[in-house]
Amino acid sequence: MRVRRLLMTTALVLAYLVSMGTPASPAPQDGTLTIGVHVTLVNRWLDPGETEALITPFMVLYALHDALVKPMPKNIMTPSLAESWTASKDGLSYDFVIRKNAKFHNGDPVTAEDVKFTFERYKGASAKILKDHVKEIQLPAPNRVRFVLQAAWPDFMAFYGTSATGAGWIVPKKYIEKVGEDGFKKAPVGAGPYKFVSFQPGVELVQTGEVDLAYLFTGPAAEELKRSPGVRIVAPVLYGMYWLDFPDQWDPKSPWHDKRVRMAANLVIDRKGINQSEMLGLGKLASSNIPPEFDFALKLEPPAYDPKRAKQLMVEAGYANGFDTGDLTPLPPYTTLAESVAGMLQSIGIRSHVRAMERATFLTTWREKKLHGLILPATGAAGNAAARIEPFFTKNGFYAYGSMPEIDDLFERQAKELDRKQREALLHQIQKLIADNVLIAPIFQQAFIWGVSARVAEPAAGLIEGYPYIGPAEDLKLK
Repeated sequence: MRVRRLLMTTALVLAYLVSMGTPASPAPQDGTLTIGVHVTLVNRWLDPGETEALITPFMVLYALHDALVKPMPKNIMTPSLAESWTASKDGLSYDFVIRKNAKFHNGDPVTAEDVKFTFERYKGASAKILKDHVKEIQLPAPNRVRFVLQAAWPDFMAFYGTSATGAGWIVPKKYIEKVGEDGFKKAPVGAGPYKFVSFQPGVELVQTGEVDLAYLFTGPAAEELKRSPGVRIVAPVLYGMYWLDFPDQWDPKSPWHDKRVRMAANLVIDRKGINQSEMLGLGKLASSNIPPEFDFALKLEPPAYDPKRAKQLMVEAGYANGFDTGDLTPLPPYTTLAESVAGMLQSIGIRSHVRAMERATFLTTWREKKLHGLILPATGAAGNAAARIEPFFTKNGFYAYGSMPEIDDLFERQAKELDRKQREALLHQIQKLIADNVLIAPIFQQAFIWGVSARVAEPAAGLIEGYPYIGPAEDLKLK
């Protein structure tokens, strides 16, 4: 399989150095599997302590590290390093029993101290909300951990036990204290199915040779892939939702502060056309940035495609001749998607310039609230509706440029509500406010198109619901 059309592709090589348990399949003669990935890898993704509110870092984490509890086939919260977990009846504590003989790659046992250390050093997405809710971490035994909460918080496991955060992906305390934080990033030790061998950032940004599988074929490249002999397509539908964000809507002087302008942008996006051109029609049209499979997701119809009404709204808002909005910055490498959206906005006079960035830089700039104009982001992290709302729509959100006081109030109320039906009603109110106020323009739920060579017997694609990459990594099989 020749990989010529992947944007910003890095060669990711998984060595068959299975550290725990029995290898899922015999190693081929050369002992490696080569993957063409869609982004430039950065070393911070080797460390779960800095995980963003996105799924991309888990491409590495599922291979190198392991979590107490994580999404796996058939269960979004599967005990992994933990052999079991239980919640107290009053919802004030969560107990985890660490699996017997669980070890890091250097031979050190995984202990309760490692779990406590991992949580305390975590500074990635939703770190504040997690730490604000945890009163203390007790260690009743070397293999037992108890999280005691300030008050009952029904979302604890949605944040801690899924890919909503990296807080539950355990790192070795003794090793990090020995080599230091910088040393750990250069030579990470985990408890996952594969050991770290080497990492050369900035090397082989484009892989044009033979690979065993490759991620993210879109548009003409996907059509070409369908016709390639000896290659099969797999396209798992993800928790990955794409939307157009209006970061300047919180500035009263910006045209985006007017809901009619945001509504016009929402109505001029041809979602069906984008689904066909980007994903061969295999994706789904979106009504929000919350996957419909999530707990507490509000079922809404995708916005209509109505360019005539969009033009009317621009006139009513006082922008009959349109306006310049500056940059439209997409999550890399989705430049063609951004160009399509920019063209649709141009048809009602909203003029923008598509700005391409490297993914790690994009994520940092977005998190630091330095992107303006328009943003075309996406996230595929697991969790539930509350875990998806928190980073993007609340006052302390990792990527939130602003928030509505009514949403902040409802979010705090739902976090304390133990009755499931009442929680659902509060979370539905939040989602209705997001939609009614057009805080974002949802676009699609992604079908993530892979190309898989004949050498791969089981690519482990789509085994974990909503997950885009090889997963579980230990289920990967070569012929």
